[in-house]
Amino acid sequence: MINQSLLAKIHQKLPGFTANVNSASASIPIGVSNRHVHLSAGDIEALFGPGYQLTPFKELKQPGQYAAKECVMIVGPKGNITNVRVLGPARDKTQLEISKADCFVLGVKAPVRESGDLPDSADALLVGPAGHVHLKSQVICAQRHIHMNERDAQMLNVTNGQTVRVKTAGQRSLIFDEVVVRVKPSFALEFHIDTDEANAAGLKSNDSVFIVA
Repeated sequence: MINQSLLAKIHQKLPGFTANVNSASASIPIGVSNRHVHLSAGDIEALFGPGYQLTPFKELKQPGQYAAKECVMIVGPKGNITNVRVLGPARDKTQLEISKADCFVLGVKAPVRESGDLPDSADALLVGPAGHVHLKSQVICAQRHIHMNERDAQMLNVTNGQTVRVKTAGQRSLIFDEVVVRVKPSFALEFHIDTDEANAAGLKSNDSVFIVA
């Protein structure tokens, strides 16, 4: 059950608005996502050399996902960003995820999209130690979302594809709207936001949020 003192703070901070925390709700850990790229097997070879395999560096909370030791450079019409982490394992299609702040640095207009929704997204150039790859409609700003499995979804009374609102705590407390629920048996419960959103709310990884009605 939700802490009643937290609920009281919500009411105090939001005069004129009643944010009812779901009675079945539980705290959801936050994962702050910095800019990163998911590479296809072909693009891994193009950037790092024939037959190259990614080197796992750190396991991520989502099972089977990891940060690799490998990094690349992003080049846009206006500027570039170095040391951009590659996440593994390899995917069917390369996808670069950046923040709106990164868009200004690079000079690209990446839309806010769910992962995999790439048509008519932005372009960029990736540069690695062995070559480069032109990304065409493969660059997005990730829509904030919550990963969870079926048990979590039942506990939180939500369904796959639903959009919800989540409440943060702390001195810069706010409510995030249009948060997409993503349900899959292999998912671990985690609320994903990018660095822009985390900085706006004064959040860091492993802080918690709650779904509100």
